[in-house]
Amino acid sequence: MGPHPAVAAIRLAVRRVLHDVITEHRTDPAATPDKHPLVLVACSGGADSMALASALAFEARKLAVRAGGITVDHGLQDGSDQRATEVAGRMAALGLDPVEAVAVTVGREGGPEAAARDARYAALDEAAERHGATAVLLGHTRDDQAETVLLGLARGSGIRSLSGMAAVSGAAGRYRRPFLELDRQTVRKACVAQELAVWDDPHNADPAYTRSRLRHEGLPALEKALGKGVVEALARTAQLSRDDADALDSWAADAETAVRDEAGRLECAKLYGLPPAVRRRILRRAMIAEGAPAGSLFARHIEEVDRLITGWRGQGAINLPGRVEARRQGGRLVIRQG
Repeated sequence: MGPHPAVAAIRLAVRRVLHDVITEHRTDPAATPDKHPLVLVACSGGADSMALASALAFEARKLAVRAGGITVDHGLQDGSDQRATEVAGRMAALGLDPVEAVAVTVGREGGPEAAARDARYAALDEAAERHGATAVLLGHTRDDQAETVLLGLARGSGIRSLSGMAAVSGAAGRYRRPFLELDRQTVRKACVAQELAVWDDPHNADPAYTRSRLRHEGLPALEKALGKGVVEALARTAQLSRDDADALDSWAADAETAVRDEAGRLECAKLYGLPPAVRRRILRRAMIAEGAPAGSLFARHIEEVDRLITGWRGQGAINLPGRVEARRQGGRLVIRQG
């Protein structure tokens, strides 16, 4: 008799990603042909990441892949160091190697959720570099994708925010999300079927956190009002939005050279002639290039700078995150550190 349907589903999702990693490794001229690529799983000990760790360990034994795991101790709860040690032990018991628990210090910039996420990804990046990992697997599900889309909608951050999480992201496609087409319930069933010990983070049920309120109050209310299928519809919205956003990003990248003068300065008249969606992407790219943190740039920032082009009335400089300022001078848009 074959595995439980939920177990089969998560293994298939991971197998597809590992085949992609192997193919990329074989065609990479910088790769070592006699050494299998290393794939790490980022594991918190929760159901999503434990199911992912189990599937990775199972599939890697059959493929030309080395498999390891990283758990990050954010230090935000009593006993978090002991819990991280336990999670590392569970991954090792699954056969993953190398396995490591990494402690981080969480700052305050951007709020607690954003600060924890930034610290976590920095630790995962560092671990991947240190171990020479080709990819890091993340356990985000279709439900997580739906929540991300709704959060982006609430912020009014534009179509890129509605794109949610990409299946492949990060430098050189480091981060892979095999479960984006699987719902949270399927992943939990896989854990039960395999008798995997999981840890439910109390922060996930704490109404002090925006995502927690959305998960336990917002999405259920939407499903009650609109019927089942909201999560699936939001996930489809993410993919459609991503396709559109990718096309507009490509257009903006091609158009940027044409709207700069010989000195590389942005010309307001040429920017004015572009479609708003393309123009605002060029502006955002220019702000980030001068040091504005991408995660702190919101729609209102872009709109204020855009008015220097479309609604020019002699207004002064616009202050942006990262101590960057934008001002109009002699028909040019000047964006630089203030």
